[in-house]
Amino acid sequence: MSKIIAIANQKGGVGKTTTAVNLAVGLVKEGKRVLAVDLDPQANLSEYLGYEYDSRTNISDLMVAAAGNNLTDELLKASILHNAEGVDYIPSNISLASADLFLSNAMCREYVLKRILKKEILNNYHYILIDCLPSLGILLTNAITAADSLIIPVQAQKFALDGLVQLEQVYELVKVNVNPNLKIEGVLLTMLDNTNMSKAVEKALKDKYGRTLFVTRIHRRVEATNSTYERKSLVSNINSVLGAEYINVTKELIERSLV
Repeated sequence: MSKIIAIANQKGGVGKTTTAVNLAVGLVKEGKRVLAVDLDPQANLSEYLGYEYDSRTNISDLMVAAAGNNLTDELLKASILHNAEGVDYIPSNISLASADLFLSNAMCREYVLKRILKKEILNNYHYILIDCLPSLGILLTNAITAADSLIIPVQAQKFALDGLVQLEQVYELVKVNVNPNLKIEGVLLTMLDNTNMSKAVEKALKDKYGRTLFVTRIHRRVEATNSTYERKSLVSNINSVLGAEYINVTKELIERSLV
């Protein structure tokens, strides 16, 4: 069975997509089979992985089909693309922005993504990583309902902790009502620099989350932006400081998965 991890924080610009892509490629380098799912209408993960917009089936099509109980293995297979660095992925596009509309009348609408990701043909993946959109709503609820665990990237900047309260509320509601085995896999500090603010956020996260906080920190460096522009992961660059950090996060994740 696949381990399904949602990478989520409703605050934008915290490094969710960078984390999703580099964890995915890092896991592939560790010999794991990985499927990345782009659950953001902005489709940043799809672009990062090299997606060229065409008429291929995307996650929005799959959710419409699953909501109407019309999802087939053939449709699901048609949506899976292969990245040059070894990651399989299901792309997204702007049509996903209308998810509230096409899911509004669906039976058990918070389970729609789970119906997709629990299909038997996806059992060959060791990990399924969901790159969530930066907002609260039905798509995030679907991701958390489908997931075994959450990774929460948190930017080391002012107000970074404020949004976590709302995310934790959604997490607790889903855990209590629909997904009792859900857990927080880890909190990942991103965009760390040498300012007092970063240090204060780091201390606050350590005090609040303890061992749930990843030991590895991701620093603020321009190479992160360059990586997305070049559509090549940081972990594939042997000279990348951030790549080395994400490799360490990957190893931490594998160790946690064994516990």
